[in-house]
Amino acid sequence: AFLLAFVYSLKVSPLIEKINDHKDFKKLLRTRNNILVLYSKSAAAAESSLRLLSGVAQEVKGRGTISWIDCGDTESRKLCKKMKVDPNSKEKGVELLHYKDGAFHTEYNRAVTLKSIVAFLKDPEGAPLWEEDPEAKDVVHVDSEKELRRLLKKEDKPLLMMFYAPWCGVCKRMMPSYQQAATELKGKYVLAGMNVYSAEFERIKEEYNVRGYPTICYFEKGKFLFHFENYGATAADIAEWLKNPQAPQPQAPETPWADEENVVYHLTDEDFDKFIKDHSSVLVMFHAPWCGHCKKMKPEYEKAAEFLHVASDSPGVLAAVDATVNKVLAERYHISGFPTLKYFKDGEEKYTLPHLRTKKKIIDWLINPEAPPPPEPAWEEKQTSVIHLAGEDFRESLKKKKHSLVMFYAPWCPHCKNAIPHFTTAAEVFKEDRKIAYAAVDCAKEQNHDLCKQEGVDGYPTFNYYNYGKFVEKYTGERGESGFTTFMRTLRERDHERVGKKKDEL
Repeated sequence: AFLLAFVYSLKVSPLIEKINDHKDFKKLLRTRNNILVLYSKSAAAAESSLRLLSGVAQEVKGRGTISWIDCGDTESRKLCKKMKVDPNSKEKGVELLHYKDGAFHTEYNRAVTLKSIVAFLKDPEGAPLWEEDPEAKDVVHVDSEKELRRLLKKEDKPLLMMFYAPWCGVCKRMMPSYQQAATELKGKYVLAGMNVYSAEFERIKEEYNVRGYPTICYFEKGKFLFHFENYGATAADIAEWLKNPQAPQPQAPETPWADEENVVYHLTDEDFDKFIKDHSSVLVMFHAPWCGHCKKMKPEYEKAAEFLHVASDSPGVLAAVDATVNKVLAERYHISGFPTLKYFKDGEEKYTLPHLRTKKKIIDWLINPEAPPPPEPAWEEKQTSVIHLAGEDFRESLKKKKHSLVMFYAPWCPHCKNAIPHFTTAAEVFKEDRKIAYAAVDCAKEQNHDLCKQEGVDGYPTFNYYNYGKFVEKYTGERGESGFTTFMRTLRERDHERVGKKKDEL
């Protein structure tokens, strides 16, 4: 009775499940897939942790479970022994362990704060929060729009704000320089950071023109003045720029490839057909000025062109077409990614070649032109459990499903290519559940342009969750199979819990 009164006095959330029996614990592991367990040497030792975890339980309701096992309680002692856990050996007499998909996953070893534990339970595989890095102690970490407004209102010192996304590779590479600058410039300038990837920050992204990550904004006395871009990204570069902040320098326009000195034949909509007829063996590279892979390949292509130019018995010539300028050709040959290599023999298109990227490979292939291996079928052509949707049937298809996770993608996007196998496997896991859909929309297709815009897609891949066809939220979790399946399992668990409660009430 004393213990119950003590626990009640702690105001422990009813969402925290107190377990003292091994069978109950096994049932918990079997029915929940994301559980954080507090083991304590006594009820008194658990007091501050339980207060904190009560807040966490509220924040992760429906997505994660918090459980408490008091190893000082006679009944629970056997369970702790069975689980080989001894909180007595810990300095504060408590231990936090995480269980995932029915088994032990990891010891919780991040910051013991509401924000950090919530972030961990929302994505147990994800990276720790930026503010957990001790090197980032001098960066001001902002969590909400309210905090941002307050900071801008009260801060007199010039302020640099990095709007970032936790998964963004460029952000991760820049963070060490940014936090070093924050430490070196402390007292003169304020350097802050804010994760604005979540859908709740759409208004802020609109206000400060956040179109990609990171977007870094400079403020004086709360007023936004410039974006920090097209400048170096070391701590010294940031410090130097802050001495004389100014608007981004316009990038010097790149010289078009066709205007550079080289022996590649640069063809246009007007002269293409005549050139192909006049040359019996032509390899054509369709490219775009902004394409990184094209820039990487360009020197190799030029070297191969020079070799063929001086060869006495040249097996062919090399040409190039800027597909962003010569749109008639790009459309005629269905160019959807860059670079695309096409081989023409005696005036006719013969092969599309995905695999020639070096001087040697280009020349070797032209000497002995052979059909390439058949191309990998498009995602939607493969037999999978993912439903591929187009503009006209999008809403109607989703209305039939209680839970739909939709991936908006472009076939050329590297991040999409990485996510596709994981998303496909997750769809396979739930293929028997008629209430669930994993769906995909190819935003590169013209018929889907309006749909993707309407659904708020401003980068690839974008994942949206729909309930009976109604948009609920953007999915911001881990992009592996476990992230996609955990998200859906959690929704189904919530459904089953509601059904169970209704039965109990009856």
